Order: sequence, then C-alpha cells, then structure tokens
Amino acid sequence: MNGLLLLIISVAVLVCGYIFYGRWLCKQWGVGENDKPTPAHTMEDGIDYVPAKAPILMGHHFSSIAGAGPITGPINAAGFGWLACTLWILVGGIFFGGVHDFGALFASVRHGGKSIGEIISTNMSRRAKTLFLIFAYLTLILVVAAFASIVAGTFGATFTETGAVDYAASEANARVAMVSLLFILIAIVFGFLVYRRNAPMSVASVVGVIAIVVIIAIGMNFHPIYLSKSTWMWICGVYIAVASVTPVWILLQPRDYLSSFLLYAMLAVAVIGVVMAHPSLDALPMIETKVGDNPIFPVLFTTIACGAISGFHSLVSSGTTSKQLDKETDAKPIAYGGMLLECVLAILTLCAVANAKRYELSGATAIFGGGLAYMIDPTGGATFNILYTLLVLTYSAFCLTSLDTATRLARFMFQEFWLDGSKGETPENVTGYKKILSNMYVSTAITVVLGVVLGLNGYEKIWALFGSANQLLAALGLLAVATWLGNIGKNNKMFLFPMFFMLIVTIASLIINSINQVKLISAGGVDWGPYVQAVLGVLLVVLAVILAIEGIVTISKQKQKA
Repeated sequence: MNGLLLLIISVAVLVCGYIFYGRWLCKQWGVGENDKPTPAHTMEDGIDYVPAKAPILMGHHFSSIAGAGPITGPINAAGFGWLACTLWILVGGIFFGGVHDFGALFASVRHGGKSIGEIISTNMSRRAKTLFLIFAYLTLILVVAAFASIVAGTFGATFTETGAVDYAASEANARVAMVSLLFILIAIVFGFLVYRRNAPMSVASVVGVIAIVVIIAIGMNFHPIYLSKSTWMWICGVYIAVASVTPVWILLQPRDYLSSFLLYAMLAVAVIGVVMAHPSLDALPMIETKVGDNPIFPVLFTTIACGAISGFHSLVSSGTTSKQLDKETDAKPIAYGGMLLECVLAILTLCAVANAKRYELSGATAIFGGGLAYMIDPTGGATFNILYTLLVLTYSAFCLTSLDTATRLARFMFQEFWLDGSKGETPENVTGYKKILSNMYVSTAITVVLGVVLGLNGYEKIWALFGSANQLLAALGLLAVATWLGNIGKNNKMFLFPMFFMLIVTIASLIINSINQVKLISAGGVDWGPYVQAVLGVLLVVLAVILAIEGIVTISKQKQKA
C-alpha cells in the first residue's frame, strides 16, 4: 500500500465525516440554538474562566489532547497491521472519539463549565460522581507521572560510566530543552501583549512565529543546560505547579496557541515527507489478529486511544476548554475538528513507522522523528538534523502541554471531590477541612508531589493499566453525555453503541491483564507492580460495572418516560 494514497483517502473520509456527521450532530443536540453567552463570559474570573478566540482555544485544546498519544499509540499498535489500525482510526475518530469530545464539551458548556463528574452528579447520582472523580483523579496522577517522565527523558542528559556528561549523546536533548524553556518565555510575553496591551492578533501571531524560528535557531546553536532526568523531573514539577494555578491568559492560552504553529509545521513536514517519499506500507502487515500474546481484540482498541477515542479528551473538553469557549458554535470545529485532526496525525505516524523500519529505528521519538525526517532527507545530513529537532521539539511540546493541562484538571477533580455542587458549595463558601482541601494551592501541591514521586519510582510498573483506564474514562464520558441528552429530551442514540463497545473493550482488557498479573505472581520473583495491577484491575472492573448499571438504568427510565 502506498502511504500517500492512504493519506489522501483518510483525509477525504475525515473531511466528509466532519462536514456531514458533524452537521447532523449539531442539529440533533441543538448546538447554538439558545444563543446564550457561554460560561467563559457569564462566569469570567480571570483565572480559569476566560473567553478565548477560536484559533487560540483550538491551539490549547489540540495541544492538550494530543500529547504523545496519537504518536505512540499507532507505533505500538502497528504490529496489528496498517489496515486494522487505519480502520479503527477512521471509524473511531468519526463515530466514537469525535462524538465523545464534542459531546463532552457541549454538555459542560450547558452545565456552567462543570466537569464530567458534575454532569454525572446532576444526571445520575452523587455516588456515581464520587466514584468517577476518584477514578479520574488517580488516572490523571498516572498521566502526570508518565508525561513528566517523558518530558524529563526528552530533556535529560546522558552520562558516562564515570558520571561525566556525554555531550555528543546529549546534544539533541539539550537543544530541545533550551528551545522549550525559551518557548515558555515567549508565550508569557505573547499573552501579556495580547491580553494586557491589546496587540492585534494578526501582528502578534506573525511576531510569535518569527520568535519561534529565532528560539529554534538559538537552541540549535546554544544549549548549555545538561541536567539529569531526575533533576528535570523536579523542575517539571515546579513548572506544572505554577502553570496549574496561574490565570490561563498568562501561560496556558498563549503557549498552546503558539504550540499550534509547531503542530502545523510538524504536519506540513509530515505531509511533504509522505508526498516526496510516498513510503510503502508493505513493511507492516495488512491485518494481524495476534501479536505475541496480545489478541487484536481488545488490545488494538486500548493501544490506539488518542488517535481514535480517549477518555482523557473528555476531561480536557469539560475541564479547561469549556471554561474558555467564546461561543457555543465554536464547539464543533474545536472538539470534533480537533479529534479528526488527531486522526490525521495518527495516519501520518503509521507512514512514519513503515519508513522507520527501513532504517531500523527504535523508540517512539526516533521512529516518529526519524521516520518522517528520512522521507525528506534520506542521507541523514543537515536537513535531517534540523527536521528531526523540530519534530522532537513538537513531540516534547505536546507532552509538556498535556502535562500541565493534566495537572490543572487533577486540581479541578480534587477540589470538586470535597464540594457538593447540588448545595452550591464552592471553595470560597465552605469551612473546615473542605476549605483547606478544596483550596487550589493545596490541591495542586498534593497532585504535583504524587505525580512526580510516582514518576521517579516506577510508574512504568502500572502503566499497562493506563490504556484500559483511559478507555473506561471514554465509556463513562459517553455515558454521562447520553444520560444528560436523554434527560433534556434530545437524541442520544449516537452515544449508545460506542459506550457499550468501549465498556466491553475496557472490561475485557482489564480481565486479561489481571489474569496475566496473577500468573506472574504465581510464578514468583516479581516486584510490587503485578500485585498493584491485579488489585487495581479488579477494582476498575467493579467500578465499570457499577457505573454502567447505574447509567443503563437511568437511560432505561428515560425511555420509559418518553
């Protein structure tokens, strides 16, 4: 199969899905029909609720949901075959992930910018909300640990056996670290100019793009910072702690908007590479029903998450994006369009994987960056080095964006856990221990410490659970929106099959993983990882069943009333 032909067909299918299915969803749900101001305007507080223009919010939303997911997912799942991966990416993106992300954002906007947890509380029960928040918070802690480790690994220097820095082996990481630090600086300046000095967006954007080019040039030639991975972990911890509590206009909005230009540059490089090289996908099988001990069902559907459907997206949509949505009609291009754009990135990653096999590359960063860069410069010369640095920088920028977004989301979840929305409780009007634990600084500190400590002490030992936990989040997100739409008399049928499918995928995956961990424990000689995975796997299955039953009962009652 020709990679260029696959890309053309995939883009055509996704564009048709956006135009026709996206339009139908808007009509079914009544998007924009009430013409009321969004929570970003009615609840504006200058910290979390701040209206953002569509291009800026698109940059934040896409950078946050993308992370490493649409890149590492297809890389890890490629063994199941290019056709199997492509079909799941396209069908999943249009009918699962797009509906999930769009629905979560729209439901949150209609609930005052509240999270999926509050939507569940309002439309199902307080108990369901409590269970969801515990589960979502623990999942986000794992995300913080993993992404902090990925970013620190991308920045960290390599050391020789004597403890000296291996400058040659560390140069690429030092470049990325330097550019990333300078990127944060120009984002703060950009936010100040746009939001406090009212600089025209067009002028600021041009200046911002020029600044990105300048800092990349600086980073390529001046990169004096060579620190260990563990040191970078704690630096990341300080950064995300600050980013979680600062007003979104200072860092989150401008940095993510500027990150979108890196995204567009990366996509342009990838498309140009595929057009120039039109790589063959023959290095990958077409469909493989089993890879090692992993069957295609359910493993494919938990491995490719962000490129098809990901529960983390519902947390972003209802956690940060809904609080910045300028007008309701922006929800479709940002949430549904953002998901489908992620599908394009996943398809491009498949092409990169196939090309990387020619050069025997290993590791997600090398496969993605090297696979695409070699398409344009097969010699591995100066052009290759520049493109490789750009691609790795973009990969790192996505991870960093998802990292501080996940921290802010975890802060929201931790605060909401102690508050009863039905009684109008807020961090400002509660007293006692609730006052302390719902404080944004306290909740942020607890989240950061837990995430960094887990990242330094072996999050990899339980990372295998993340795919299943993430897809369980997706199933619960679909369930939450479906119950709300049913309560207000809107069509929710487009949620039902994806919801049941993801529940089956999740439960099957968790059962298989728990059985495998029990086998490891029985064989003896294992550390704490298999024990924790086995216990958490069983608890997640129980949680999934309880929430699924409660949601199904709610939907059944709605149908009886109708």
